[in-house]
Amino acid sequence: MGGHSEPSQIQSIIMEIRLPRLILALLVGAVLAILGAVMQGLFRNPLADPSLIGVSGGASVGASIVIVTAGGAMLSPLAGLSMVALGAFIGGVITTLVVYRVATSSLGTSVTTMLLAGIAIGAIAGAFNSLLSYFSDNQMLRQISVWQMGNLGGANWQKASLMAAVSLIIFSLLPGHAKSLNAFLLGESEARHLGIDVQRIKRQLIFLTALGVGVSVALAGLIGFVGLVIPHMVRLLIGPDHRALLPASALAGASLLLIADSIARVVVLPAELPTGILTALLGAPFFVVLLLKQRGEI
Repeated sequence: MGGHSEPSQIQSIIMEIRLPRLILALLVGAVLAILGAVMQGLFRNPLADPSLIGVSGGASVGASIVIVTAGGAMLSPLAGLSMVALGAFIGGVITTLVVYRVATSSLGTSVTTMLLAGIAIGAIAGAFNSLLSYFSDNQMLRQISVWQMGNLGGANWQKASLMAAVSLIIFSLLPGHAKSLNAFLLGESEARHLGIDVQRIKRQLIFLTALGVGVSVALAGLIGFVGLVIPHMVRLLIGPDHRALLPASALAGASLLLIADSIARVVVLPAELPTGILTALLGAPFFVVLLLKQRGEI
């Protein structure tokens, strides 16, 4: 009797815990990295990352508010999603809208103003987070800090399915923008001369980034580094053409987060390290080596 129940137990662990977590890690990593490549192309700045437009800061405030006011344990009306995830998504969307509004005038959306507005909103969000942390008790504080470190421990099929749906939208729409992003590298006025509707493309890319990062952060917490460094590393290896850069970044981001999450699960057994810590620990040294190698060749 025991012999029968053990394989089925292992099977249910794989199907209900391991597999959704694996899918979530792959998709979140891929989405953050591809959107990082998009933001770096849009802002023409290798230091840009998806959180620049205020999504992560706003999501962090949204999650912290729910943790402090509601204890964060309640389930939202959406299947399998906690109120924390919902609060994070709403917070991320609101801040992106504010940043976009500040940067948009009758002349269009200024990328520079957007960058600065994103930094300002990020600073305000950081202050709000500190304030909420100050007023929270030990358990809330622990919940906030674990969430901010990024964690895939709460993965389930509902989360994996939602992430898959959002990923499908992003991966089907972004490759079509590769040529426009290549044109953006020359500058906005040059892109206009090439017949690109700069304002419409900007709006679409910012919307897709807000959606992708908002959902990723809501489901997996703040996982830094992937969106900033992966596209940068891929660009150093294969060049700046977005037709190759976007899919390669997605692939590299998925790989990094999957490796980081696998190590995070086993490195301090029986406890579990937050995945966000591992992505930085794994990615940063590799990035530094790549930069040093690059400098040696020049």
